[in-house]
Amino acid sequence: MTVHENTPLLPLRWVKTPLPKHQLAVVLLVLFVDSISVQYTVPFINQLIRDIGITGGDDRKIGYYAGLIDSLFYLSQALTTLHWSCLSDCIGRKPVVLIGLMALTISNMCFGLSKRFWTLILSRCIAGVLNGNMSVMKSVVGDITDCTNMAQGFAILQAVIPIGAAVGPLYGGILAKPHDHWPGLFSGIFWQKYPYFLPCIVSALLAAVVLVVAALFLKESRPHKQSTQYSQLKVSARGIGNVIPDEDTTPIPIHTLMKTHSVMVPIAVCGTFSLLDIGFFSLVPLFYATPIEIGGLELPPSTIGMSLAAFGIVDGLFQVLFVARLIDLFGAKKVFRTAILVYFPLVALFPVMTLIVQSQKRVTQVVWIMMAIQLTLMVMVDTAYAVIFIIVTSASPNKYSLGAINGLNQTTASIARAIGPAAFTSLFAFSKQHNLFGGNAIYIVLEILTFLLVVLSRMLPDLENRGQKNGEIMTGKACSHDTV
Repeated sequence: MTVHENTPLLPLRWVKTPLPKHQLAVVLLVLFVDSISVQYTVPFINQLIRDIGITGGDDRKIGYYAGLIDSLFYLSQALTTLHWSCLSDCIGRKPVVLIGLMALTISNMCFGLSKRFWTLILSRCIAGVLNGNMSVMKSVVGDITDCTNMAQGFAILQAVIPIGAAVGPLYGGILAKPHDHWPGLFSGIFWQKYPYFLPCIVSALLAAVVLVVAALFLKESRPHKQSTQYSQLKVSARGIGNVIPDEDTTPIPIHTLMKTHSVMVPIAVCGTFSLLDIGFFSLVPLFYATPIEIGGLELPPSTIGMSLAAFGIVDGLFQVLFVARLIDLFGAKKVFRTAILVYFPLVALFPVMTLIVQSQKRVTQVVWIMMAIQLTLMVMVDTAYAVIFIIVTSASPNKYSLGAINGLNQTTASIARAIGPAAFTSLFAFSKQHNLFGGNAIYIVLEILTFLLVVLSRMLPDLENRGQKNGEIMTGKACSHDTV
């Protein structure tokens, strides 16, 4: 550090703004129910596709239809999420959040009553079209945090997503076909006709409860266009001859944001990461459920659900306890680039497990250990999510454009996720059906995509805590978007 007459004689303390715990708790509840609503179908979706008869008895086609349901959900989300995010900049975050929770309630209930493939798709698309909460909640976290506590806020946010994604598959697998598990309680004709309704109605009720909680306790976080602090600073600055543009208090047009390099680079990286992540994660339950002779592990839905639940719980705890500390120690960019490198060994474990299982004709202890290693590596990869959320939020020119920034980011991610499930599960099915590269073509594509993401990540900005680096006093107000 350069020493001059203004250099403090003693190192000064970095002052962190306390997190607004009550509002953050409501945010986490909304994200929790959003996550379980996306993931609770994972353990039984392949069996459901088989039961409705759309595959014509050919199990190798299950991947096509399961991926299509996920892809159309994300496609419908991609078409509307920017609208909901920009609307939250105009009318506020809370009304948009309540509409999204209502859509989840309806969507989950309809999914459980669906007996045809097109009604399954329609049910999921209801949530995709009307629910923009994933991006709006990131805007809320950006509203209620600053650079001193943003890493901690997004780490907690990222923690609840895998926990929700774990709880969903856990009860989704256990509650599917309840007449088989608890014939004394669920022996009626209804449960025979709708064997997957129980996990769906549980998800719908959870969404309805959170809807009531959000209506009562969620405070509007969208910043006012003219706050008292801003007005005073604006008058003071004009008094000394500085000019503060009025645009600082208005959302920046979408077309302007899309031409801004510092905004679009993080969004492009996040979109590529989302494509890789959803492609990989859509393969995990499919690989677990696929028959051994085709190249999978042939595990039952309950085992798949419990495995993913264990991963989610460990993942959530790791995000809360370590991610913010890792970012403080090594910097956001380094944490992100290290996390995505883990995809190389993570993907390579798929064909190795296939070779072992097909040679032994069963899932051996070695395979269980490799599954545990793979799920552990997935925890390490997920640290990249909190980091990229921070980088994207920090790219916003002001807090009045947070909704638009997160909307653009979520739209890009949703497009990637719309492409990912159908593309990767179909390529998995195609690889196995035609024995392409020994049935391993899908894994080669994932490794190539990982390499591309590593290259793109070099373009990310380095986010450093200026006050921590130079020993200055820095508070939350000193580094907020509203500072002049």
